[in-house]
Amino acid sequence: MITFFEAALQQISIHKVGNKQLEEPITLSEKPLPVEDEVLGDLLMQYFLQPFEKVNETYRLHHSTGNLQLNEVYHFATKIFEDNGLFHQSSQQLAKLLYEKSSHPKIKSGELYVVYFSNLQVEGELQEALGIFKSEQKEPYLTVSQEETAFTLQYQQEAINIKKLDKGCIIINKEKEQGYKVAVIDNTNRSEALYWMDEFLQLKVRNDNYNQTSNLLSVYKTFVTDKIEAEFDISKADKIDMLNRSINYFKQKDHFNMDEFSNEVIGSEDGIALFKDYKQQYEQGLDFSMEDSFAISGTAVKKQARVYKRVLKLDRNFHIYIHGDKDLLEKGFDKERNMNYYKVYFKEEQ
Repeated sequence: MITFFEAALQQISIHKVGNKQLEEPITLSEKPLPVEDEVLGDLLMQYFLQPFEKVNETYRLHHSTGNLQLNEVYHFATKIFEDNGLFHQSSQQLAKLLYEKSSHPKIKSGELYVVYFSNLQVEGELQEALGIFKSEQKEPYLTVSQEETAFTLQYQQEAINIKKLDKGCIIINKEKEQGYKVAVIDNTNRSEALYWMDEFLQLKVRNDNYNQTSNLLSVYKTFVTDKIEAEFDISKADKIDMLNRSINYFKQKDHFNMDEFSNEVIGSEDGIALFKDYKQQYEQGLDFSMEDSFAISGTAVKKQARVYKRVLKLDRNFHIYIHGDKDLLEKGFDKERNMNYYKVYFKEEQ
């Protein structure tokens, strides 16, 4: 989604944000950080932006009341986009806001970087963007120096690994009225992760083709693996076959149509009605509406296909991988051995 080979780092401010509940301090810098060293600038760009090259999910800033102006990150991002002269002042306010949200006892203190980028390539277009990043994990490292024919070894207790971004978000100056387009990374433990995405940024999923595709496949997978077995007498092989048909549908089509999908993949009227009801409940719980028609994202299909279960596990002796025609697999019961069995039909070994 995001590439940065043309991007430029225009402004950067750094603040130290502690854990408020543990009474750790917040330290605000008085002025932005000048980045005049080209090598340092390149390293910072790599640290901040390279993790986002593989991020496809996008979000929007929002507020539970529906009034975007009550989202403080949205408020300060808008001020920066409208007047770059307010960048550092607004970065201080963002640091204060994050400090107020840092109330979980497991949240670690760290440096907050607020960065203004220009010429960031997003889905083929050059955009201005605001980056908000936090480093929490520090690592030791060694440096070796040579003095004539001898070497010295020095130990640095705490340093930032530029290949491991702990938290980050990029707010792209596009679709302002809907809460901007936002990409986010959070590599902390789930127990304290909510404060970054839900409490500080206040994000909701952006209703684009990638998320439409990903969510439809996700809800269908959950429906097949958890819901349908409780309502119908269905074997594990049949469940895997239903999952295979859904993935094949998405791989073969460019456009999703709910009625077409339901008829081709689910087939039975009772199953279709059950799935549509389950989908509606899922939408209500997630506060996300899945359209009945949308362009299919091939990237989302590839990602979801990796987690679709296609393995039939038989005790601890055998695994059968079902990739295609389920009718070539026949299940039976041997009375003499008092055991189930499967017959597998094939034309040749490979």
